[in-house]
Amino acid sequence: MRQNTSIMVGLSRKQREIQDREAQILEVARGHLLDGGYLGLSMDRIAAQMEYSKGTIYQHFRNKEEILIALANEALHLRTTMFERASLFPGTSRERVAAIGAAAEAFVETAPHYFMVEQIVRASSIWEKTSAERQEVMRMCERRCMAIVGGIARDAVAHGDLSLPEGVRPEEVVFGMWSIYLGAQTISSSSDTLGEIGIHSPLTALRRGQNKMLDGYGWRPLSGEADYDAHMDRVKQELFSDA
Repeated sequence: MRQNTSIMVGLSRKQREIQDREAQILEVARGHLLDGGYLGLSMDRIAAQMEYSKGTIYQHFRNKEEILIALANEALHLRTTMFERASLFPGTSRERVAAIGAAAEAFVETAPHYFMVEQIVRASSIWEKTSAERQEVMRMCERRCMAIVGGIARDAVAHGDLSLPEGVRPEEVVFGMWSIYLGAQTISSSSDTLGEIGIHSPLTALRRGQNKMLDGYGWRPLSGEADYDAHMDRVKQELFSDA
């Protein structure tokens, strides 16, 4: 991932060198993670490939768990940016939330390694070894993604597209969509038996499940009144084909 030039402006030469080296470490670590998973990631291997002393790597990251959460935060920044772009796609509130779904699909399709590392770092055995600062970055990105989708749901209520039962908050609808998406993507990425049990297109099943949930809440236009599959495909083509 390229360094954000707006962040780099105003930094001293030393600070830029530190950020550049951290980016290089993460790039190497990403390759090791893809090749060997969590167990294949080690400070020794990173140092050897970069021809640095192991102490140099430790100056930037105190352990490999810190590297993992730094990679996870890169993932969350990318997904947040994609959600923000999708949320501005013109259309009804239901089309806008479908655009967010398209962004979530595109995120996993174009950066599956990011999705993988995000799931790894959530394990308590990993999480408890990471710094409070990087944990807070992860929480902030998560809150931002939730706020983007929650804002669309509140707009839907305000404009009469969505009438929620008494006591049900828009955030609960968002949580339901998030649960379906995360569960489907986690299972799809870790199971090779879906075809054997009749799930030949996990993406189709995921979209159908989310549409039926939103139809159940009465979020209009209902899925029988609009072609949300075509809309999501269009969003992915127009916004994320160059991802």
